Amino acid sequence: MNDRSQYLLKFRPEVSPKVVNESMSPSERFQNQTLRPVLKFQNLILIAAFRNYITKHKNKFYELSLEKRMEFIENAVQRDIKFRNSLKGIIIGLFTEEEYQIYIQNSSALNKRMMNLVIKRLQDQIQLFEVEALIY
Repeated sequence: MNDRSQYLLKFRPEVSPKVVNESMSPSERFQNQTLRPVLKFQNLILIAAFRNYITKHKNKFYELSLEKRMEFIENAVQRDIKFRNSLKGIIIGLFTEEEYQIYIQNSSALNKRMMNLVIKRLQDQIQLFEVEALIY
């Protein structure tokens, strides 16, 4: 393992322990051992990226009901390819070389898991996107 990999792993936060066992699929193992810690570490930048997305879309998000806001988040992540690719870069950029090698072997399934985790994370923190929450 090289210095970059050691550095990245050292600063990753721990997430609530998910059971990792032999019956898990490789994708599920990667999700629990890599994706969840990276997403937790990158949480503030993910929130900032979505706030910027709201602004670029003329703040229409703020006019929506809660249910429609949840849909807005899902649609932004799933259907806006530029935004989706930006989010992937925010996450993949913190993979170790070894993790990246695993990722490229099954990128399609792992991208799906990754984006579902991002959607869930943003939706779970939807209160942070209230207009009042923008005042620091």
